[in-house]
Amino acid sequence: MLKKIIQASFLILLFSWSALSKAEQPGYETISPAQPTHDPAKIEVIEFFWYGCPHCYDFEPVLEKWLKTLPANVEFIRQPAVFSDLWGKHAKAYFTAEALGVVDKVHAGFFDAIQTKKQKLETEDQLAKFFVDHGVNETEFRNTYNSFVVDAKMRQAATTAGRYGVTGVPAVIINGKYKTNGPLAGSHEKMIEIMNQLIKQESAAK
Repeated sequence: MLKKIIQASFLILLFSWSALSKAEQPGYETISPAQPTHDPAKIEVIEFFWYGCPHCYDFEPVLEKWLKTLPANVEFIRQPAVFSDLWGKHAKAYFTAEALGVVDKVHAGFFDAIQTKKQKLETEDQLAKFFVDHGVNETEFRNTYNSFVVDAKMRQAATTAGRYGVTGVPAVIINGKYKTNGPLAGSHEKMIEIMNQLIKQESAAK
């Protein structure tokens, strides 16, 4: 009888501990050591993504809605992750768009072309056609695509994710100190809630 009581008590403690652990999980991880931000006067938010990732594609409309309410003290940065040669090709397309100042023109279309239309956008010629179809001069595209600026961005991107402990996408870094993603937060909507919570916390600390 005593043995059964002890076993029952142990199970109650185990379930209570498990429930408490789940309740205490904040939905984000602390980055150690914290990474420097571009502008100390701003709260920096970095989104790591890949155009070939369906989860990033699903997160995009949620993120775009959030961007419309972005506080003035927040600097948002898109950061393509580079975990393979293919990811690198897509990252180079993003950095080319960024250097040309046409991210707003091509970003959503690039996602749609890969995720919905199943287009292969990997070679310089394939990408040139895509950019031209979105109003970019072909010569300007090719010159920028093969420029020192884009090459430098690519070399930097190869190690950026590792600095923040990012191993999958989408992932969001808040002020160089915190990381959240789908598995940690539980949903894309919850990621936004956590981002807002940490932005508010960091703003108050300043």
